[in-house]
Amino acid sequence: MSLLSAARAVACIAAVSLMLPQARAENLRDVTYLLPAPPSLPAFAPWMIAQQKGYYAQEGLKINFVVGKGGADVAKQVGAGNAPLGGGVGDTPIIVRPNGVPVKAVAVLGGASLMHLAINRAAAPGGIPDLKAKTIGAMSYADTTYYALLGMLRANGVAKSAVDIQASGPSVWQLFAEQKIPALASVPEWTVSAQEAGVKVELIPADRYFKSMAQAILASDETIRKEPELIRKFVKATLRGLADISRDPVAATADYVKAVPAYQGREKYVESVLRLYNATVYQGQPRLGAIDPDRVATLQAFYLNEGIISRAVPLNDLFTNDFVPAKQ
Repeated sequence: MSLLSAARAVACIAAVSLMLPQARAENLRDVTYLLPAPPSLPAFAPWMIAQQKGYYAQEGLKINFVVGKGGADVAKQVGAGNAPLGGGVGDTPIIVRPNGVPVKAVAVLGGASLMHLAINRAAAPGGIPDLKAKTIGAMSYADTTYYALLGMLRANGVAKSAVDIQASGPSVWQLFAEQKIPALASVPEWTVSAQEAGVKVELIPADRYFKSMAQAILASDETIRKEPELIRKFVKATLRGLADISRDPVAATADYVKAVPAYQGREKYVESVLRLYNATVYQGQPRLGAIDPDRVATLQAFYLNEGIISRAVPLNDLFTNDFVPAKQ
């Protein structure tokens, strides 16, 4: 399945806001939220469902989703004050904060890693050790899924130099789906698409070997200081969307397709993706949205050891759980 255009998806999402009663809409606060990739990706289903079901409106917010150029770019824009909130992964502040970007993660959507390794069983029946001298696809060499891949390889005794990692951008999943490469640093959308294309996939969660993180909501130090209630409301509404998916992926699929009508007729695909997110990303959080300090500390040590960051910073500069509801 080819990815939908960002413009088309944004138009669909904008239509949701127009469905609000006019009198109610006039009382909502306009808030820009930067997404790291087009909202047409089911990865953003918690946000789209929260919009569709009026959870943001119930908090007095009208959210305008704008697409950035990846999590690091979103973090820089949020840190510079160009938007109050944005999205990345829980790893993102670890990478950008040592460079002076003043952002923290204020919630993480899931207790596991966003990334998993997808292997074509026919091409590499021996799993990760069988990937030596073979090609592994990745979106980019600066993406957190790439770093998670390195961690997984190292844990299995496979050096980076022993494989051919090819970064081919957002369309890299197509190479895997067409069986041109035997493995992919993947996310649920890509893996389900490959399975639909007939690839027999062995799915290895990154968490089994490397504790990278799920998607996160990012805020700047200034927004945290000046607008705590805005963050609290946004986090609460978004986590309600996440809870809907975890509780009932069938109903969540219907709500998501209403929010992004371009997926009409593709409900089975969307449901499969949401179920895979439930199984591999969203699970493992005793308190929905809360960030694990030990996980952050371990990740920062890895990034420092690999030379990905130049210095470590205090953990309190990387995240806060102050905005995650205690009762959900």
